[in-house]
Amino acid sequence: MATGKSRSETQHLHQSNIKPMFFSLSFPTCLFLFFLNVSFPTVNSDPRVSSASGTLCGAGRATSASFIPTFVQSMEGLSSNLNTSNNNFAVTNNTNPNSPPFFALIQCHEDLSRTDCLVCYAVSRTALPICLPGTSGRVFLDGCFLRYDNYSFFQEAVDPATDTKNCTSSLPNSNNWNDFKGGFPEFNQSVVDLVENLTQSAVNNSGFGVMELNGVYGLAQCWESLTTEECRICMNKAKSEATSCLPSREGRSMNAGCYFRYSTEKFYDNDPQADGGSSGLSSPGAKVAVVLAGVAFLMISSFAGYTAYIRISKRREERKNMGMLSNSFNKAGLKYKYETLEKATNYFDISNKLGQGGAGSVYKGTLPNGDVVAVKRLFFNTRQWVDEFFNEVNLISAIQHKNLVKLLGCSIEGPESLLVYEYVPNKSLDHFLFDKDKLQILSWKQRMGVILGTAEGLAYLHGGCHVRIIHRDIKSSNILLDKDFNAKIADFGLVRTFGADRSHLTTGIAGTLGYMAPEYIVRGQLTEKADVFSFGVVVLEIACGKRNNAFVEESSSLLQTVWKLYKEGVVAEAIDPLLQGDFPEHEALEVLQIGLLCTQASATLRPSMDEVVEFLTTKGEDREIPVPHQPPFLNARALVSQSQGLSSSTSNSSPLTKLGISYTTTSQSSTAPSSEWPLRIDELSSS
Repeated sequence: MATGKSRSETQHLHQSNIKPMFFSLSFPTCLFLFFLNVSFPTVNSDPRVSSASGTLCGAGRATSASFIPTFVQSMEGLSSNLNTSNNNFAVTNNTNPNSPPFFALIQCHEDLSRTDCLVCYAVSRTALPICLPGTSGRVFLDGCFLRYDNYSFFQEAVDPATDTKNCTSSLPNSNNWNDFKGGFPEFNQSVVDLVENLTQSAVNNSGFGVMELNGVYGLAQCWESLTTEECRICMNKAKSEATSCLPSREGRSMNAGCYFRYSTEKFYDNDPQADGGSSGLSSPGAKVAVVLAGVAFLMISSFAGYTAYIRISKRREERKNMGMLSNSFNKAGLKYKYETLEKATNYFDISNKLGQGGAGSVYKGTLPNGDVVAVKRLFFNTRQWVDEFFNEVNLISAIQHKNLVKLLGCSIEGPESLLVYEYVPNKSLDHFLFDKDKLQILSWKQRMGVILGTAEGLAYLHGGCHVRIIHRDIKSSNILLDKDFNAKIADFGLVRTFGADRSHLTTGIAGTLGYMAPEYIVRGQLTEKADVFSFGVVVLEIACGKRNNAFVEESSSLLQTVWKLYKEGVVAEAIDPLLQGDFPEHEALEVLQIGLLCTQASATLRPSMDEVVEFLTTKGEDREIPVPHQPPFLNARALVSQSQGLSSSTSNSSPLTKLGISYTTTSQSSTAPSSEWPLRIDELSSS
């Protein structure tokens, strides 16, 4: 007994009238369906062949490009099988492993003439494409049933998810009262008796039966693919559904394996050959049916051809762009062969995995020349934006500084896109500052080296390279440490380039709360001073060995704690206790002073990064560090609310925002919404 599903999950279907749904389909599909509607002449045939009971389209969508060609081919196969069969039933199936699985069934009601069956199939076949590109669809006409799906459903008797009924809203009219002298009670009883007797009769008569009882007419039809017991199961359900339509004058039950209809009007044909004795393909009606089927095939094929043409044209343009891009990469020396990187990482062996972020996974690799690199496998297809991809990678690859992680190049021609970075052996700074189980405690000298290296790297970005760059996400986890514990600024996922005006107003806020400057969060005003503020927070974290939790609990703000101790003149209490007092107190005071100065509420009061480097490198009386004012103690909830409001409007995304690398010009607004806070970039270092 096949009463359940043979597929792994239940598809959710919806019922609708058979009409083009232009509001949800693409223009080519709408055009296709429009021509279907106007291309078919009316024919003298049973009105049931064009009378719609309902259409059910599956929620699943085909992902294979060959699905529509498979649909067209299978429909032609079904037509051929119906034409050569000796009855009003045919099936077809496609189990070719090189194309999507496809199964289809046509069942005409046994009282239909051969001519009317062919016409009914042609009409239902023109209605079925409304379900494309869905993986399943069903058309119930009053004379036939047509279904396709991606699994074998031929012995499916009932389907709780899709079985339905169609009841008319009108009651028996006054002309019927002579037939139903007892009124509604007699009518209702007549329907109940008819349904009971007819469903049983159909089961015992190879799945088909018609009957009239006290002025009520009925038809029952099981699909020929069902066994007698499966037909019984379907008819039992149809019986319940049909009687639930009472007191409507007409009701239809439409199940996975059968159809039942009752009406106060006679709608069936007792003699299928009553059309003048003509049957088969020699009658005019059959010729019309063949023409209709041919036109349907032509329209569907045209639609499939148009779709294929668009897809091929798009791929051809993509290949052209990829070819131009590949040549540009070759000239710039940025291109790596996919096979080379695949072998370098031992085919992306899990033992070489360094980490994983939102843009992709990072693996340690050794190139044929012995160079060790970090290879990032991207999660998305770069072909959609290859021009912008190259321009930005080319821009970033030209940035070279000892305190910046180097982007070496990429691979774009393999099955996936890869980025190649300089390999940084140590973890990110936050591991050495905040991990509970620290493998090593950074000395004060090492901390000063990290502070100076980070400052020099930012100064280079702000004015030392060929473009002016604002990083926007300076934090301890974005500062990597090489084998000598020198700082390397990483994660260029939020950088922006600007012209000489040195300012920019953006509606897309991006960064990490706790490190973001107040004017950037509240007003969206972005200048180099936003990086200076973030740097100041990192300086205080390095010196104190504590994370800035200003946006977790306001009372635990590192800025507030350091400011209080600074004002009280007890600087030693602010420095990381793990150093056990092993640091020059005067130098520690100056470091805290620089950190507080960089985190001033007013951007104009903050020093530039060039000035910070000068503070850190100039010794003696020649150096004078300004006295800081109280830093902002930001209200977390208010700022989060305002930042979300500012970021509700964002511009087109730059592809390299997804890579962990991105730039824009002053004419562009931010590409990263506030909901996409950057992920840790210590994935480029070893674990």
